[in-house]
Amino acid sequence: MFKTLLKAAALTVALGTSALAQDNSDIRITLVPGLTTDAFYITMNRGAQAAAEALGITVDFQGAEEFDPVLQTPVLDAVIARGPSAILIAPTDTTQMIEPLRRAHEAGIPVITVDTFIDDGKYQDGAGDGDFPLSYVASDNIGGGRMAARFMAEATGGTGKVYVSNVRPGISTTDQREEGFKLEMAENFPDIEVLDTQYNENDASLAASQFQAVLARHPDVVGVFGANLFSALGAANGVEGADKLGDVTVIAFDAPQSIVDNISSGLVDAAIAQHPAEIGYFGVMAAYAALTGQSVPISIGTGFTVINADNVSDESIAKFIYSE
Repeated sequence: MFKTLLKAAALTVALGTSALAQDNSDIRITLVPGLTTDAFYITMNRGAQAAAEALGITVDFQGAEEFDPVLQTPVLDAVIARGPSAILIAPTDTTQMIEPLRRAHEAGIPVITVDTFIDDGKYQDGAGDGDFPLSYVASDNIGGGRMAARFMAEATGGTGKVYVSNVRPGISTTDQREEGFKLEMAENFPDIEVLDTQYNENDASLAASQFQAVLARHPDVVGVFGANLFSALGAANGVEGADKLGDVTVIAFDAPQSIVDNISSGLVDAAIAQHPAEIGYFGVMAAYAALTGQSVPISIGTGFTVINADNVSDESIAKFIYSE
């Protein structure tokens, strides 16, 4: 990942210089987020707009208000009909969004996926139905899941029962976070038992009630990893409702203000913060590179920052909190 970041940084410098020498006002890129109302994607758009300003191009932000392929598809179709120079998209399903995105590809519109991917996420290799996007710009979600597992193991003393609260199967990012969490536990923390994953369909109330059900079956449960915002918020509310604060560790993935406030109050123990502004910035830079005949890395990785009670008030952490 480090080498890829170096390439991306070098690409940014090169493009920032070359862009000054030409008129790019006719380049229009559309960013289609997983949903428009989430602080993660709003912060991603800020990074995309910063890149657009540096390059002298236009980036539009068009999406649905819920993370759902049924809702994202007509938005994407409308974007394709307008014929943008390129599309950046966070696909809401690994399989259901392949054919809608193929329509963009067949219309001659370069496609780059950000945050989430289609098919197996390995592009331009001639394998699979969804290998046509030019690049995938995202955090290493397996690595982030491993990071959450290590923090969980440290907080629980390396023993006990834990589980993952997740959205649903078929979302590349949350699938990988769960995978990384389980791999790390299996490989390095054999005294921690990972219980069955609970899927909540992005419903925090359901995630809360699921914790209550897990607790009833396993009164000795010591930790929950929320693979996304609503999973973590719901699980934390469930822990609070069961009067288990301090007894059950809650780790969140992503760091909007609501999660950060919960870290400050003690409801959540830690958050694995992605760097969405970097994803948006590098996504636009990669699209611009493709549009101007330059080579594009097929994968660009961005980093993480762990936020917990020890550093949540640090000024250096503020830039990693997602803002609306």
